[in-house]
Amino acid sequence: MPNPLENSISENNISAARRLPPERSVLRRRTRIHVDWIDVDGVRLRYGIRRGRGRPMLILNTIGANLDMLLPFVDALEEAEIIALEMPGSGRSPARSVPHRMGWHAALVATFLRRLGYDEALNVVGLSWGGALAQQFALDHPGRVNRLVLASSSIGWPSLASHSSILKRLAAARRYERAETLPEAVAGLYGGLMRRRPELITRRGRYASGPSTRGYMNQLIASIGWTSVHRLHRLHCPTLIMGGDDDPIVPLVNSRILYWLIAKSYLHVVRGGGHLILLMRANESAGVIRRFLNERRYDGTDGADYYAARGLGPNGALIPRPPSSAP
Repeated sequence: MPNPLENSISENNISAARRLPPERSVLRRRTRIHVDWIDVDGVRLRYGIRRGRGRPMLILNTIGANLDMLLPFVDALEEAEIIALEMPGSGRSPARSVPHRMGWHAALVATFLRRLGYDEALNVVGLSWGGALAQQFALDHPGRVNRLVLASSSIGWPSLASHSSILKRLAAARRYERAETLPEAVAGLYGGLMRRRPELITRRGRYASGPSTRGYMNQLIASIGWTSVHRLHRLHCPTLIMGGDDDPIVPLVNSRILYWLIAKSYLHVVRGGGHLILLMRANESAGVIRRFLNERRYDGTDGADYYAARGLGPNGALIPRPPSSAP
């Protein structure tokens, strides 16, 4: 006969486990991501690194987002080496007292990578606002980008936005604070999977630090008036463009414009995908990105050339040296 006391203890343990913050969660341990702080020319940044195989990947998140929301996507990327950071004002990284332009943020990312010892060309993934930053970084520092992934991104101004999307972004500035999050309202903002499961935004941001109001506004100001339309012809790295066909913030036509303007580009449409496709459909998005990164181009940008240049096998495993023959 089952013991009701044991059942109660078991249920309490399960409930307590589910209430664990990301720092103590199973997902944090499974992704093996190490979170730390760094001071970059007086700017204090919170960042995470997951050591792994192959060419490192830099992930630039959407406006105001934090590292903890990236954990499902990092986990889906399997053994890839990951670098992610919270830009000033996002998550726990302190906001700057005055806003800066997108070029300043790109220079900050370049200095941040140098401080960590990443001097080679990286694969760069940018989501939404992070996609604009990724474009700026690739254009200002072309030698630092191997392959580029732009998800839910646009050319900036004059992009084709949905009606009143800017007002919706402003209204969502405090969406990470659980007490003030309205899942039903946020579902219409992000679209896609969140239309059917609006509670996901509450679950993903439950323990994560949200952006400060000043930090969120600073990032929003950085994107106002920014555009890459006159410079994209200079972007020569292979680029994967991902967009959802149910994205109210950055409609799919913006991804098509990027595809038309970037020479070495590929377009992948996520059917039924919303704005946060990398976060809400992590496994699917990671699979598409892995195939793109491993695609053979014979130009030194693929994984096979990366491993071959370092004397490694095609999967990054060490090749045993043959025994030397005695003279």
